[in-house]
Parts: sequence; C-alpha cells; structure tokens
Amino acid sequence: MSLPHALLTALVEQPSSGSDLAGRFDRSIGYFWHATHQQIYRELGRLEEAGWLEALPLESGRGRKKVYRVLPAGREELKRWIAESQDPKPLRDELMVRMRAEAVVGPTDLATDIQRRLALHQDKLALYREIEARDFGDTSSGSRKTQLQHLVLSAGIMQETMWIEFAQKALAILAAPTDA
Repeated sequence: MSLPHALLTALVEQPSSGSDLAGRFDRSIGYFWHATHQQIYRELGRLEEAGWLEALPLESGRGRKKVYRVLPAGREELKRWIAESQDPKPLRDELMVRMRAEAVVGPTDLATDIQRRLALHQDKLALYREIEARDFGDTSSGSRKTQLQHLVLSAGIMQETMWIEFAQKALAILAAPTDA
C-alpha cells in the first residue's frame, strides 16, 4: 500500500485540511498504515502537483486551513490502484528471528519484551472493540460502505487476537524448563 492511496481514500471520504486529515488518519487508516504528520503534508503537496487533488480557495481571515479535495484524476488513480493485483506481503517481524535466536542461545530475558508486547496488543484490541461498539452496532443491515469499513476493523481485531494468543503461547514455552 502506498501513502498517496491512503490519503486519497481519506480525502474521498471527506475533504479535509492537512491537520484534520492527519488527525483522522491517526484514528483510522493510521492503525493499518502509519505515517507521520510531516509525511502526510509532504505527500499532499505531491498529490496536488500530480493533479490528483486540489486545495480549495481559502476563506478570508487569519488561521484558515487549506482544505483539500480529490479531483477526478485522483479518483481514477484510486480506482486503478484498487483493481491492481497484489500478492500478500511475507511476515517480516524481528521478533520471529529473536525467538529463533532464543531457541539456540537462550534462555534470555525475551519473555519481558513479549510480556510488554502482549500488553500493547491487549490495549489495541480493547481500543478496536471500543471503536466497534461505538461505530458499528448492527452492520448486517448497514450500507456496503459501512460493512466494508467494519470488515477492515474486524481484520484488525482478528490480528490483535492472534498476536495475543501467540504471545501467551510464547510466554508459556519460555517459562517451561530448558532442555537438558
């Protein structure tokens, strides 16, 4: 995935200023695709240069924010990108290599980091569940848009649940007596 497409998606949902977009990004797409506010502002300039979005005329007065909206060329690019075929990305997580290393040189204090990660995943799962309860009551009768947005959140819930189970299993193995 690319940051330009994530930003185009967010701006198709709702035209926004850079700061509003960055805040919305942090509360939604940012859970699945991280970007700093500086990266977002830089990319907005590139998208405007490419003719994929435009800044609406500023209203008079001080402190007015530049609001961006997606142009037809930006929508077409987003549609092209959505239809593109992509292979799943392989898991590339340093923890997996650290666990393999623990297997051959351990025991170490790896359990402390896994315990910390477990707490992070539990916190993220609680946040996702809170968002689900707040934003997606009964989505079975909701619009296609709502159902797809809930499905994305559900993927996050499944991922956090998997990492919690993984961490719990890892901690159980690491707590077991070492092989002779």
